[in-house]
Amino acid sequence: MKELFSLGFLSVTLFDLLDISLVTIICYWIYKALKDTLAFQIIIGLLIILGLSFVAEAINLKSINWILHLLSDIWLLAFIILFQPELRRMLLRLTQSPIFHFFVKNDTNIGENIDEVIEAAIEMSLKRIGALIVFTQTQDVAMSSIDGGINFKADLKKELLLAIFNTKSPLHDGALIVTKKMEIMAARCVLPLSNERRVGNRLLGTRHRAGLGLTEKIDAVVLIVSEETGDISIAFDGKLYLNIQHSKLKSTLKEFINMRAEEKQSFLKKINSPINKE
Repeated sequence: MKELFSLGFLSVTLFDLLDISLVTIICYWIYKALKDTLAFQIIIGLLIILGLSFVAEAINLKSINWILHLLSDIWLLAFIILFQPELRRMLLRLTQSPIFHFFVKNDTNIGENIDEVIEAAIEMSLKRIGALIVFTQTQDVAMSSIDGGINFKADLKKELLLAIFNTKSPLHDGALIVTKKMEIMAARCVLPLSNERRVGNRLLGTRHRAGLGLTEKIDAVVLIVSEETGDISIAFDGKLYLNIQHSKLKSTLKEFINMRAEEKQSFLKKINSPINKE
């Protein structure tokens, strides 16, 4: 490769510039994904330990250097354990990228079934009936960390949804799983709870934390109807969008289920904030 320029004894080629550019993009992507999280603070701590290791080796502090080298030997395992939620979220964002969708076709087919869900959700909202409905995206929810559940296959109908979430039904307590083909796959499923207990001024209940927790781990859209207030919310991409107006529920839900990664970003900017008020 032809040399572009040199810095002292270092020669710089086009491949070197490409290498540096790619590393810069990766570092920026990691920073953007981890900023304002506990993981970013831990990374700063690890960088400080790494710097101390160089200093200890330079001034020959043998005991400190031995301890720091011992830490560096297990850093990969510690990194995976400490950053498991963040690594999962970064991989999730990768599956939402246009490159991924180029190779994997998203065959979500909403059709008229979305109207059945909207009508059922609004009726449950007016009657203060709690509900938790999961719409799968690019991942198979059955392969994720969802506990329990009763498997069955059924069409997505308003009457069936109302029957399942009726407080006297044995299936009402838990989440309903809907496949990409808009068919019911399982009911009474237990979702992982988010560590977030508050969004803005809103204290989250178990149903909202469960919907939020699932979207922190996998690519899914979760429709939540509050039993206490009747408010309808949507959890998506580790964020909770509260108090969706009934008149906007259909268009908002369809946007979240159907849009590609680049469309998702513009839509999130359009609705401005994770907290929407009627």
